[in-house]
Amino acid sequence: MPHSSNMALMSRAVILASPMLSCYMFELKAIMRSSYLLLAPLLCQAKPQAEVPSPPCSAYAHNIQRFQWIGEFVPAFGISGSQVKVLSSPSEFYETMKEHIKMAKKRIVMASLYLGTGPLEQELVDCIEETLQRSQDETPKSDLRVSVLLDCTRGSRGKKNSRTMLIPLLKKFPNQVRVSLYHTPDLRGILKFLLPERFNEIIGLQHIKVYLFDNNVIVSGANLSDSYFTNRQDRYVLLQDCHEIADFFDDLVNAVSDISLQLQQNDTTDMNQGMIHPFTGNRKDFCAEANKRIMAVVNEARSKQQYRNHIKCLSENNSEQLLVPSDNGQALKCTDTWIYPMIQMKSFEIRIDEQVTETLMTRAEAESKMYLTSGYFNLTKAYMDLILGTSADYQILLASPEVNGFFGAKGVAGAIPSAYVYIARQFYRRVYQSGLQDRIRLNEYFREDWTFHAKGLWYYLSGSRWPCLTLIGSPNFGYRSVHRDLEAQLAIVTDNHNLQQQLQQEQENLYCLSNEISTITFDQPNRHVKLWVKLVTPLIKNFF
Repeated sequence: MPHSSNMALMSRAVILASPMLSCYMFELKAIMRSSYLLLAPLLCQAKPQAEVPSPPCSAYAHNIQRFQWIGEFVPAFGISGSQVKVLSSPSEFYETMKEHIKMAKKRIVMASLYLGTGPLEQELVDCIEETLQRSQDETPKSDLRVSVLLDCTRGSRGKKNSRTMLIPLLKKFPNQVRVSLYHTPDLRGILKFLLPERFNEIIGLQHIKVYLFDNNVIVSGANLSDSYFTNRQDRYVLLQDCHEIADFFDDLVNAVSDISLQLQQNDTTDMNQGMIHPFTGNRKDFCAEANKRIMAVVNEARSKQQYRNHIKCLSENNSEQLLVPSDNGQALKCTDTWIYPMIQMKSFEIRIDEQVTETLMTRAEAESKMYLTSGYFNLTKAYMDLILGTSADYQILLASPEVNGFFGAKGVAGAIPSAYVYIARQFYRRVYQSGLQDRIRLNEYFREDWTFHAKGLWYYLSGSRWPCLTLIGSPNFGYRSVHRDLEAQLAIVTDNHNLQQQLQQEQENLYCLSNEISTITFDQPNRHVKLWVKLVTPLIKNFF
């Protein structure tokens, strides 16, 4: 091992030798903290450790190279597939969160639509409280911080709500806990005055679902509510020891929190000093400031990753493998998986997820296959046209009426499952009339006493048994996701066989609880759609 002064000299030499790095000099100070980057040329020439998988992996392997274009839109984080764990059930999701909360030392960051008010949610809050108390009892005191981002309208519904669940933490740990309530700038004026609770949620929501504990990140479509911990099926992926990805989502949630209302100990809300109010301030100015702050997070992370990836590319000239260090420093791991975080915030003119998803559908090759699922099947016209007009095969999984989250609801909301049946029937009719029923198939998920909330897709190249790409997160591929709500998901591209098998198993577990839709499906009594629902659905479909 060379002396530290020699290490510094080698780092300077790498920088001076690269004419492409001048535009990244502002990042040098942060990068120099990473011992891996200082030793990158040596590490990549070293013999692989026993733990490194065989055959040798490469950042430019077949699948990864095919999807490098996604990095033109967002940061690209190279990790080992062994750092990714696909969670399969609501209970596993819940227990994993509690486990990581208890182990957290530096940060707990949770972004969700809302926090429920039942015993399981209280147990989660108690778990956070115990971890915070333990951090105060340490000598010296830990610098653990907790940041929670929720939607203001959904989190304020009812007398007992997300706010009242979290106020005790604010009171007990005022210097360590922050609760932010995002309020859409589109709910304002007479509209805000007229729309009552629940109905005011149709205008726009904070819909991102990210749960971060130190350097471990769960990205999901699941909210923090008891059904999502017990019998509401969603998707969940855990990224372990991924500090750069954790930093990105920490910064993203912080940026959205900065433009949000701040919950106070007396259950009031205030804006941070100097920030534009979302519904009393100027809408154009608010959205411009939001765009500036959020895109700064994306662009800074992208610049950092371009710098790091260039350093790694230089090392490729002298190495067959690309090795990255684990956060615990115990072993070198092979980069065979790339994580692309994508966000959609149309109100702020941020359309990254929409652009990447449309490009992915457009570029999908003949005989490749996409398994696409949505708990609320209400595709945008652009997505629908791409599915019908491109060459890939699609198998689309949607909720049967009985497992729709609105099934059995009171009032107008109780008709929403029928509206989704009507939308699905119209789409299926287009497929059938176009003679595309062999290329595009629809399945309905059903599980007794469960509801269905999973969304995303799995992409299989032509002739491949395993998926090489998945989209996972909060978007539903519908109008709300594209135009109204704040959304975030991951594109995960991998050549790691074990991770591909996990994704394959996840897809099979969902689809095995479904039946294929045919022309007779919509003739069943429980698929009957009342005339008034048919008349109203085209008028309101952009709100659910």
